[in-house]
Amino acid sequence: MSLAFSYLPGLSGWYDGQSPTVKRLLMAAVLVVVAGAIFGLSCWRIISQVECTQAGAWGLVGVLITALIANQAMYLISPKK
Repeated sequence: MSLAFSYLPGLSGWYDGQSPTVKRLLMAAVLVVVAGAIFGLSCWRIISQVECTQAGAWGLVGVLITALIANQAMYLISPKK
């Protein structure tokens, strides 16, 4: 997602105009929405990526935290225009 926000035409121009705080919050919000969608779709048995249990939810929270850290690191090291 960080690379998409950095390089996709249209999206990157809009994203570049945002403050650093808004950029970080937007990335975090998108990751949380995607994780929630994955869990919801797994519970509805549309996909089978996460077990629809409390343990599956906690596992997904762990993956979400790892993704947040990796995404912020990618944002910091990706080349700027």
